[in-house]
Amino acid sequence: MKALENLLDKVRPLFEKGGKLEKFFPAFEAGETFFLTPPWVTQSGPHVRDPLDLKRVMITVVFALLPCTLFGIYNAGYQALVAEGADPTLIASFITGLPLVLPIIFVSYAVGGTWEAIFATIRRHEINEGFLVTGILFPLTLPPTMPLWMVALGISFGVVIGKEIFGGTGMNILNPALTARAFVFFAYPAYISGDTCWISTPSDTAALVDGYSGATALLISHGAANGTEAVNALQSFSYGDFSWTNMFLGFIPGSIGETSTLCCLIGAAVLIATGIGSWRVMAAVVLGMAATATFLNLIAGPGSSAFLTLPAHYHFVMGGFAFGMVFMATDPVSCATTDIGKWVYGICVGVLATLIRTINPAYPEGMMLAILFMNIFAPLIDHYVIKANIKRRELRYAG
Repeated sequence: MKALENLLDKVRPLFEKGGKLEKFFPAFEAGETFFLTPPWVTQSGPHVRDPLDLKRVMITVVFALLPCTLFGIYNAGYQALVAEGADPTLIASFITGLPLVLPIIFVSYAVGGTWEAIFATIRRHEINEGFLVTGILFPLTLPPTMPLWMVALGISFGVVIGKEIFGGTGMNILNPALTARAFVFFAYPAYISGDTCWISTPSDTAALVDGYSGATALLISHGAANGTEAVNALQSFSYGDFSWTNMFLGFIPGSIGETSTLCCLIGAAVLIATGIGSWRVMAAVVLGMAATATFLNLIAGPGSSAFLTLPAHYHFVMGGFAFGMVFMATDPVSCATTDIGKWVYGICVGVLATLIRTINPAYPEGMMLAILFMNIFAPLIDHYVIKANIKRRELRYAG
């Protein structure tokens, strides 16, 4: 590392003010601080010493996403091999899944990172490290069959419209990764929803096993007459077992990083242990979902939709609920920041996600819309929480 430090010190004058490559200083600074700890400190007090800077925070989140990413690669290959009727061994599944998933991640980072560099150069400020997380979160919310040009369009929309027009990292109202997914969801619904988009299948359809379909657990449940029938249908579907255990572990079709609730919970443990992710938000989202699902179970009458009578613990492992709860709802920029506000925000996310799933069959996955909707109201929630605290203190001092 000393040799790298000496090399960077030697070329730094070229990128500093007055140098020949001055306009490319953001790119130089991004590379330098990625490998080395920044040596600069503020010149006036107060000083706060902390071993974590923004890059290290974002790298920690990326580390927390590793279980979902690795399992997503494995599961993409696993589902493809099952579709072909081949033996889905561990090694074979990884080898098959790598060419399906890695190009999507690469395009997301390449295109989104280019936009970040362009805006940093124009504004003459350092490249924001927030994209380290956005660049991996977005592809993990996509099916492994997503066309790469749609990935490029989606991440471009998420970075430019979802973040950069607001001023960059820390100033965005909406979660950029979810903004990108929402764009793809509404612009190209046939590629990101429905019953045939989740599995990479061979061009020779004769290689497919008999009765194979690509529906997801959410769609299967929507087709049932009641909760009991939905559970039975999930456990005995034509090409796979959608039992609660299988959905918890993740051996089902779905978006790359969202199928395994177990991997999401491992990531949650990392974020909570490091203090980066809010346990209050995660707990509140589960509380809101469980309360709403239980209430709907109680009021559902004969002939009600299957989702109205589906138990809360099934909602927890279906779709992108766990992934959204851990990695999206806890975004420190777009979620509430006060302690009470986090509880209110999280409960509302859980309630809305469950209501969208159960009441509106057009959107069987409600987590994305629920989080984006509450992103808009997060500042308002914090405003009233702070206002209530000020009023309480005024009354205390007045007494």
